[in-house]
Amino acid sequence: MRVAVLPGDGIGPEITREAVNLLEEIVRLFQRNIEIQYGQIGGAAIDEEGTPLPKATLQLCRTSDAVLLGAVGGPKWDGQPGHLRPEAGLLALRKELGLYANLRPITVFAGLEGASPLKGELLQDVDMVIVRELTGGLYFGTPKERRRSGQEWEAVDTLHYTEAEIERILRLGFEMARQRRRLLTSVDKANVLETSRLWRETAERLALEYPDVTLNHLLVDNAAMQLIKCPSRFDVIVTENMFGDILSDEAAMITGSIGMLPSASLSETGPGLYEPIHGSAPDIAGQNKANPLAMFLSVAMMLRQTAGWAREADAIQSAIESVLAEGWRTEDLGEPGTARLTTSEMGAKVREALAQYAKRGGIRCGG
Repeated sequence: MRVAVLPGDGIGPEITREAVNLLEEIVRLFQRNIEIQYGQIGGAAIDEEGTPLPKATLQLCRTSDAVLLGAVGGPKWDGQPGHLRPEAGLLALRKELGLYANLRPITVFAGLEGASPLKGELLQDVDMVIVRELTGGLYFGTPKERRRSGQEWEAVDTLHYTEAEIERILRLGFEMARQRRRLLTSVDKANVLETSRLWRETAERLALEYPDVTLNHLLVDNAAMQLIKCPSRFDVIVTENMFGDILSDEAAMITGSIGMLPSASLSETGPGLYEPIHGSAPDIAGQNKANPLAMFLSVAMMLRQTAGWAREADAIQSAIESVLAEGWRTEDLGEPGTARLTTSEMGAKVREALAQYAKRGGIRCGG
């Protein structure tokens, strides 16, 4: 498997370094062939090459089987014009690779219940996937500009979706729900937005093809409330770009830390992009404090989704569960009485647990 590694900005280089160490351990323990090449993106690419997505990086990603991304952005580049902001590189990469679907699994790891701001009884049976449309909506619609109107400035962003874009992401949501608990929640703002009314009509039409899946509709403001009130009610949530961006970050706190959530961005035919959903965390960059577990879980998603290596993905998941069960925590997860590890120390602990998993022949404890 050919993997393009884009460390990016802030804590990105630190967590991708540990991810590469983890991949090297997978190679050693499971005799897999993984070829890694590096590329620049975001602020680091602006500093080096004057653009947030160099042509060489885009070509590297196109010729790879998967892309592993650290993070982009930081206050250093906040004053740049829109096309020269680090985030513009990530948006362009999504568009160029056709990464239309972002998958964000939300689960609560045993032992981390105390890190969640929600009461323990609300965390029971939480197991959902948020499916976010990634290449349409406000982030990509045109016109997108700031302009003069008489004596003052005005700005415009355009929320645009085609029926085909909506159908593509909804169909993926239905297919995923069919493989899980057969419950699909479609989130929109159909009481206000015309795009949402088209979204809801398309969902109802597709539901006729999936009689085994129960389709529910929620307005986005109600969905935000229900995620906190009763998170276990959800199985698969499918929604448009901006709503998905906001709701998935909200759902991250159910798990106790945004540092625990991986994601996969998938295309119809090309490479997938895998990244933790947290940002570049410039306030702790370079301090060896970042939680690498979301990146490790993103690696597991990559091995499962792109390579089809379920055993290796299960091994990483099991190793993380084992380390957390032993009480090891990074600073963002730390509770009174728990040992707090640095980024590199947590990476070493997970690799040790991975080796133990492989030594047992890939059999989970108790199984």
